[in-house]
Parts: sequence; C-alpha cells; structure tokens
Amino acid sequence: MRIMGLDYGSKTIGVAISDLLGFTAQGIETIHHTEDKRHLIYNRLKELIDEYSVEKIVVGLPKNMNGTIGESGVACQAFAKSIKNKFHLPVEMWDERLTTMAAERMLITADVSRKKRKKIIDKMAAVMILQSYLDRNGNGV
Repeated sequence: MRIMGLDYGSKTIGVAISDLLGFTAQGIETIHHTEDKRHLIYNRLKELIDEYSVEKIVVGLPKNMNGTIGESGVACQAFAKSIKNKFHLPVEMWDERLTTMAAERMLITADVSRKKRKKIIDKMAAVMILQSYLDRNGNGV
C-alpha cells in the first residue's frame, strides 16, 4: 500500500510517497499555491494519488513545543479534512514538530546551498513526516 505524506504550508506543500512495501519515503515535489487558486492543489494531488495508487494520506500537524495546536495546526487540520472529503481516502494527522528544522540541518550537513535548500525544504520535511509515520506504525524497518 502506498502512502502519501504532506507538509502543508500557507504557500507550499511538500509531497512524499512511500514505496509499495511501506518501508521508505521518497520526496516527490513541492506544490506552490495561493489562497485564490486552491483548486490547483487538489488537481495536482489527484494526479499524484492516481499516478502512485495512493491508499492513505498522512498530513503533518505542527504542534507547539508544549503540545498545543496553534493557528498553523488548525489550518493543517482543515486542509486534512478537505482532502479526506475530496478524495475519500483515510487521512491521518502526524506530529511534525521540528521536522522542518531537522530537514534544514540535514541539508546544511550535506552542503546544499541556501538557494537549493529553499527549493526542496518542504519536500524533505514531507519525507521526514512520512518516514516517521512509517517507522512508528510498523511499516518501516
């Protein structure tokens, strides 16, 4: 079963997909969007869901360090609900605290330039969200 991982943000959505066995997450792309063209998000997600035969979606939930859910977390929950209603697939929220910072550190360690990091950081965060989900749910190694 393939699972899609999403790192939802106000301007971009990082997308990752699991392998068929659910062991590893691979970054696919970053979807850029604006509030007035949200339908483009759903169109692209539909294409990816069909292309990869996705059966479940995991959306990162940004929590505050004390575990509470702030404004961006509420936006992610609303986004998760909308994709569940549109695509009729199971959608799970996954704690994504510090994933963007961890992705940034990993890219810095790999000596990726700031310009290139900016282009792929959301995709990398989606990979980290999905890989964490796979590892903790018995799918990953």
